[in-house]
Amino acid sequence: MIRCIAVDDEPLALRQIVKYIEKVETLELVASCRNAAEAQAALENNKVDLLFVDINMPGRSGLDLVRGLESQPMIIFTTAYSEYAVEGFRLDAVDYLLKPFSFADFKRAVEKALSLNELMRLRDENEARLAGKSEKESVAAADASVADETISIKADYKVSIVRYADIIYIESVGEYVRLHLVNAAPLTTLFRLKNMESTLPSDRFMRVHRSYIVNLAHVSGYGRGRVFLSNEEYVPLSANYRDVFRAYIDSKKL
Repeated sequence: MIRCIAVDDEPLALRQIVKYIEKVETLELVASCRNAAEAQAALENNKVDLLFVDINMPGRSGLDLVRGLESQPMIIFTTAYSEYAVEGFRLDAVDYLLKPFSFADFKRAVEKALSLNELMRLRDENEARLAGKSEKESVAAADASVADETISIKADYKVSIVRYADIIYIESVGEYVRLHLVNAAPLTTLFRLKNMESTLPSDRFMRVHRSYIVNLAHVSGYGRGRVFLSNEEYVPLSANYRDVFRAYIDSKKL
């Protein structure tokens, strides 16, 4: 069950969101709030997984509310103003609903949040399992092959366990990411590339473009704005990431 809060200064709009929430069995409404102050209080006093929040509100805006949160739940912005979309996604919003939106639009946004929540749950369970091992088990795990370390990916109506070593590179495809694998068909899952970057071990994976992350173990070379991979493919290397990538490559030279 996803615990959520709805925030909107317009009574009719707030009532509509509440009705939509009540129609989705996997959502539990914790509070409906008319402004950022009420929402702040509700967030401080309750465990909340998802926040539906209007952007343009009197006083403190929805953007300001989200920026000020120390622990940010998943965010779905609701607004009548499309010009806020870019700023909304900069705050890692799950989705951005432009008023007036239908229940179908609402449900699609909720399904994105549910998928993201499931991925985070699987990640947390895996981290907790590793953290709970005894010191002896941890030493044994450190000696084990890197190929035994995995990530859980929800795709094609199932959860697949993918070895880090089998990921060649990861590509952003709109609101999804596609994992290109060794000797297997690519897996596509609903996940933002930025969140995937923070989930993967930073000593093995590197962002080389706004749309690409590479497995450093599969890098065979680079040049002319490209990173070449061991499967004879290549991905673009953008100027924003070139210096960090080159520094890594230089650090590996004999």
